[in-house]
Amino acid sequence: MAPSFRRPALEAEGIAPHRPQAGVLRRERRALLKARKDALYDLGGLLVEMYRRGGFRDDLLAERAATVVGIDARLAEIAELLHPHGRVRRCDCGAPILRGSRFCPSCGRSLGGEDASDKTIVNRATES
Repeated sequence: MAPSFRRPALEAEGIAPHRPQAGVLRRERRALLKARKDALYDLGGLLVEMYRRGGFRDDLLAERAATVVGIDARLAEIAELLHPHGRVRRCDCGAPILRGSRFCPSCGRSLGGEDASDKTIVNRATES
Protein backbone atom coordinates (compact mmCIF):
# COMPACT_ATOMS: atom_id res chain seq x y z
CA MET A 1 0.00 0.00 0.00
CA ALA A 2 1.38 3.43 -0.96
CA PRO A 3 2.09 5.89 1.82
CA SER A 4 -0.43 8.69 2.19
CA PHE A 5 1.04 12.18 2.21
CA ARG A 6 -1.03 15.12 3.30
CA ARG A 7 -0.36 18.54 1.88
CA PRO A 8 -0.67 21.47 4.29
CA ALA A 9 -3.74 23.63 3.90
CA LEU A 10 -3.00 26.66 1.75
CA GLU A 11 -5.18 28.99 3.75
CA ALA A 12 -4.38 27.80 7.27
CA GLU A 13 -4.75 30.27 10.10
CA GLY A 14 -1.63 32.18 11.03
CA ILE A 15 0.21 31.57 7.77
CA ALA A 16 1.00 34.69 5.77
CA PRO A 17 0.43 34.51 2.01
CA HIS A 18 3.53 34.10 -0.13
CA ARG A 19 4.88 37.40 -1.40
CA PRO A 20 6.33 37.19 -4.92
CA GLN A 21 9.96 38.13 -5.41
CA ALA A 22 10.73 41.67 -6.49
CA GLY A 23 12.22 40.53 -9.80
CA VAL A 24 9.05 38.67 -10.73
CA LEU A 25 6.95 41.72 -9.84
CA ARG A 26 9.19 44.02 -11.90
CA ARG A 27 8.92 41.71 -14.93
CA GLU A 28 5.15 41.62 -14.56
CA ARG A 29 5.10 45.42 -14.25
CA ARG A 30 7.13 45.79 -17.48
CA ALA A 31 4.77 43.43 -19.32
CA LEU A 32 1.72 45.26 -17.95
CA LEU A 33 3.11 48.66 -18.96
CA LYS A 34 3.60 47.37 -22.51
CA ALA A 35 0.09 45.87 -22.51
CA ARG A 36 -1.32 49.17 -21.20
CA LYS A 37 0.46 51.13 -23.92
CA ASP A 38 -0.89 48.75 -26.58
CA ALA A 39 -4.41 48.89 -25.12
CA LEU A 40 -4.39 52.70 -25.11
CA TYR A 41 -3.10 52.71 -28.69
CA ASP A 42 -5.89 50.34 -29.74
CA LEU A 43 -8.49 52.37 -27.84
CA GLY A 44 -7.39 55.55 -29.58
CA GLY A 45 -7.50 53.84 -32.98
CA LEU A 46 -10.95 52.47 -32.23
CA LEU A 47 -12.20 55.92 -31.25
CA VAL A 48 -10.81 57.50 -34.43
CA GLU A 49 -12.36 54.76 -36.57
CA MET A 50 -15.75 55.24 -34.90
CA TYR A 51 -15.51 58.98 -35.50
CA ARG A 52 -14.68 58.36 -39.16
CA ARG A 53 -17.72 56.14 -39.60
CA GLY A 54 -19.98 58.55 -37.76
CA GLY A 55 -21.22 56.20 -35.03
CA PHE A 56 -20.00 55.45 -31.55
CA ARG A 57 -20.59 52.26 -29.60
CA ASP A 58 -20.40 53.13 -25.93
CA ASP A 59 -20.40 49.49 -24.86
CA LEU A 60 -17.28 48.73 -26.93
CA LEU A 61 -15.47 51.84 -25.70
CA ALA A 62 -16.39 51.03 -22.09
CA GLU A 63 -15.10 47.47 -22.48
CA ARG A 64 -11.74 48.63 -23.85
CA ALA A 65 -11.45 51.37 -21.21
CA ALA A 66 -12.22 48.83 -18.46
CA THR A 67 -9.29 46.76 -19.70
CA VAL A 68 -6.97 49.74 -19.22
CA VAL A 69 -8.41 50.47 -15.77
CA GLY A 70 -7.88 46.81 -14.79
CA ILE A 71 -4.25 47.01 -15.86
CA ASP A 72 -3.87 50.24 -13.86
CA ALA A 73 -5.29 48.51 -10.78
CA ARG A 74 -2.82 45.63 -11.05
CA LEU A 75 0.05 48.10 -11.57
CA ALA A 76 -1.02 49.87 -8.37
CA GLU A 77 -1.02 46.52 -6.50
CA ILE A 78 2.48 45.77 -7.77
CA ALA A 79 3.65 49.23 -6.71
CA GLU A 80 2.25 48.59 -3.24
CA LEU A 81 4.04 45.22 -3.04
CA LEU A 82 7.33 46.69 -4.22
CA HIS A 83 7.11 49.71 -1.90
CA PRO A 84 5.26 48.54 1.23
CA HIS A 85 6.54 51.31 3.50
CA GLY A 86 4.16 53.99 2.29
CA ARG A 87 6.53 55.56 -0.22
CA VAL A 88 3.87 55.29 -2.90
CA ARG A 89 2.13 58.59 -3.56
CA ARG A 90 -1.62 58.50 -2.90
CA CYS A 91 -4.57 60.54 -4.12
CA ASP A 92 -7.02 62.22 -1.73
CA CYS A 93 -9.37 59.27 -2.31
CA GLY A 94 -6.66 56.90 -0.99
CA ALA A 95 -5.76 55.18 -4.28
CA PRO A 96 -2.06 54.72 -5.03
CA ILE A 97 -0.77 56.92 -7.86
CA LEU A 98 1.56 55.53 -10.49
CA ARG A 99 4.72 57.48 -11.27
CA GLY A 100 4.10 59.95 -14.09
CA SER A 101 0.31 59.88 -13.77
CA ARG A 102 -1.59 63.11 -14.27
CA PHE A 103 -4.93 61.74 -13.10
CA CYS A 104 -5.98 59.38 -10.32
CA PRO A 105 -6.69 55.89 -11.73
CA SER A 106 -9.54 55.46 -9.25
CA CYS A 107 -11.50 58.72 -9.11
CA GLY A 108 -10.09 60.55 -12.16
CA ARG A 109 -9.14 63.65 -10.18
CA SER A 110 -6.44 65.81 -11.77
CA LEU A 111 -3.21 65.53 -9.79
CA GLY A 112 -1.63 68.73 -11.05
CA GLY A 113 2.04 69.28 -10.34
CA GLU A 114 4.31 68.14 -7.55
CA ASP A 115 3.07 69.02 -4.08
CA ALA A 116 4.57 68.94 -0.59
CA SER A 117 3.75 65.26 -0.04
CA ASP A 118 5.84 64.34 -3.10
CA LYS A 119 8.82 66.24 -1.73
CA THR A 120 8.43 64.49 1.62
CA ILE A 121 8.45 61.11 -0.11
CA VAL A 122 11.58 62.03 -2.09
CA ASN A 123 13.34 63.26 1.05
CA ARG A 124 12.54 60.09 2.98
CA ALA A 125 13.73 57.97 0.08
CA THR A 126 17.05 59.79 -0.18
CA GLU A 127 17.69 59.66 3.58
CA SER A 128 17.47 55.87 3.67
